[in-house]
Amino acid sequence: MTVYFIGAGPGAADLITLRGHDLIARCPVCLYAGSLVPSQVIAAAPEGARVIDTAPLTLDEIVAEMKSADAAGKDVARVHSGDPSLYGAIGEQMRRLDALGIAYEITPGVPAFAAAAAALGVELTLPEISQSLILTRTAMKSSPMPEGESLARLGASGATLAIHLSVRNLKRVTADLIPRYGEDCPVCVVYRASWPDQRIIRGRLGDIRAKVRQAKITRTAIVLVGRVLDAGDAAESRLYAPTHAHLLRPRRKPS
Repeated sequence: MTVYFIGAGPGAADLITLRGHDLIARCPVCLYAGSLVPSQVIAAAPEGARVIDTAPLTLDEIVAEMKSADAAGKDVARVHSGDPSLYGAIGEQMRRLDALGIAYEITPGVPAFAAAAAALGVELTLPEISQSLILTRTAMKSSPMPEGESLARLGASGATLAIHLSVRNLKRVTADLIPRYGEDCPVCVVYRASWPDQRIIRGRLGDIRAKVRQAKITRTAIVLVGRVLDAGDAAESRLYAPTHAHLLRPRRKPS
């Protein structure tokens, strides 16, 4: 028996991996995050499967379902939104399973920031503008941020930021980042990236909070910040430059 932690992707049902879909289709038990995983993904569960929305359950109750499945010799599809390694709360589940001697595997999924970038039609790392992407969040009712990971400190790098779980905390986000990036720095808020009701709010650090408030977006959104979002004629990558030689494209002799 194995518990399979599966990344369902950002929302669109066809963005789950083939491996993730196939695992759901063969596991007799399916535990999923109901508010974030599309119903079409869970519909792949086999007929007669025990399918449970874990949104109202505690960690103890979720693990009890896994323990019960293990006793019955039934594999479990534990389906999380996006990629389970990012804000998926799988760490504590795996520690419990380790203590119980229950095997598990992880199947990655398309993360929300990648779906948001695709929706915006942007590259998040551009030569001479930003070559780093920082995935982070802010603290509200959730656990506090570790020392040294404040937005103000992370923003000192000037890197592209993908800020999760923070659309209701834009007052703090903008206050921390305007001194680093400037009021005119581009910001995009993508609500439910890749879902049918996806919405995109574009603005600047100086006005994005008012725009999001007007749009009445309060959850399930990712905030992207950085100059790459409005780069114009950015420098081209050296990767395909005719003067750049590498193993698969050796330097050419002059004709």
